[in-house]
Amino acid sequence: MQQMNINTIRQMCANGSLRWTNHMLTRLLQRSIGIDEVVYALNSGDIIEEYPTDYPYPSCLVLGVTEQKKHLHVVCGIGIAEIWLITAYYPGLDEWEVDLRNRKEKGK
Repeated sequence: MQQMNINTIRQMCANGSLRWTNHMLTRLLQRSIGIDEVVYALNSGDIIEEYPTDYPYPSCLVLGVTEQKKHLHVVCGIGIAEIWLITAYYPGLDEWEVDLRNRKEKGK
């Protein structure tokens, strides 16, 4: 299994080692997010959260920027030879701080 870091994600993007899950493709359609926006965000982004116990592979949340300068969150798992793309969404200030990197505390 690959180490979870943004350079690994970028390398796998460059190699085309992307597994587009049905869940991801459904969410992209629902949220009007293009495949190219996801790839661009992964290549421009940083890991802001890690989920090491996710199954079947550890996953992470990447905050990237699309070519249109929109912030995009992408959840992906790093498998043996490919990135499993799980979901993507435009983060909102209802759940995220202004930096879009930190979650707001519940109840505030």
